[in-house]
Amino acid sequence: MSAVKLGWGHININVTSLDDSIAFYEKLGFTPLIPGVPYLGINSEVPAEIPAPMTTALGITEASRARACIMELDGGFPKIDLTEYDKDSQQPPGKNDDLGAVRICLASNDLAADYAKLVEAGVEFITPPTEGHGGLADIAVCMDPDGTLIEIIQIYLEKWTAQ
Repeated sequence: MSAVKLGWGHININVTSLDDSIAFYEKLGFTPLIPGVPYLGINSEVPAEIPAPMTTALGITEASRARACIMELDGGFPKIDLTEYDKDSQQPPGKNDDLGAVRICLASNDLAADYAKLVEAGVEFITPPTEGHGGLADIAVCMDPDGTLIEIIQIYLEKWTAQ
C-alpha cells in the first residue's frame, strides 16, 4: 500500500463572537476568504442549521446552528475556519500542557516590530518576545478573544545548523 499524500486544508477555531474574532485575526494579518463554510450550509451573517449528515460527520448535536468565516494569511495554507455555534455550554480551550491542539504558530520576520504593532492595535500578549534556547528563535504568545493561544515566532535557521 502506498503512503497517503495529504495537504493542508484548514484549522477550525470555535469562537463565541464571530465578528470579534474576525476583527482580531485581521489584526494578525488574516483576511476573510469565504464568508461561511459552503459544505456545511452556513454563512457568516445569520446562524443556520447544519444538515444532519454533516452534524453526524462532525460528531456534533443534530440541529446545531452556526455561522462561520474561512480566513487566510497571505493566500497560503492552512486556512482558519472561525465558527460561532448557537449554544450556551461552550468550554474554554486547553492550555499548552494539555492534550490535543492547543495553539497555532505564526511566523514573523521581525518579531519585535510585529509585537509592537500588535500591542498598539490592542492585542494582549501573555509573554513579550522571549529568546529561545541557544538563540535559535524568539517567541511571543497572545490569545484570541476566546483564549486560543497564538505563538508568534521568529526563527534563526542559520543558528540551527551550527548546533
